[in-house]
Amino acid sequence: MILKVCEVGNPVLRKAARSLSAEEIRSKDIQDLIGYMRDTMRDAPAVGLAAPQIGESLQITVIEDKTEYQKGLTAEQLSERQRMPVDFHAIINPQIDLLTPPDVSFYEGCLSIPRLMAMVARSRSVRVTCLDEHGEQRVIEAAGWYARILQHEIDHLHGRLYTDIMQPETLTTIDNHQRNNSASISAR
Repeated sequence: MILKVCEVGNPVLRKAARSLSAEEIRSKDIQDLIGYMRDTMRDAPAVGLAAPQIGESLQITVIEDKTEYQKGLTAEQLSERQRMPVDFHAIINPQIDLLTPPDVSFYEGCLSIPRLMAMVARSRSVRVTCLDEHGEQRVIEAAGWYARILQHEIDHLHGRLYTDIMQPETLTTIDNHQRNNSASISAR
């Protein structure tokens, strides 16, 4: 099932989402929700989707960065972004530690802010402690683009959008960005 994505201005995007117990995570309702979020993310297509983006104020995000999403990038761009495929997974109740200062800037977009993107400085590497889609404890060490995706999605769980930390002078439409930067792809 494809869910409707909430756009900027919807109050759910600005609320801190509530955490879930391991029992809740294993419930049919939450398992179904994770499946619907996966389907919605893939339909977009996007590399991540947080529950507040589909109107659920819960600390759940799904992530997947498929090889096919990277086809428009050169080997140099992939290396510069430290971008590699990431298999589908859910993270729940995440706690994030930035292991480096937020000093790496790339363009980001967001399904909740359609048609726009801007440069955002993020940490190059992070550690995330969370529960997975089975309610099991997990620690994720991530660098490069995967670390950027985690930071973007976890921000959603705290009511933050990339526009809160973007470099304002870089705000552009996706169409203008593609016209002016022929071989670039952003996080969505």
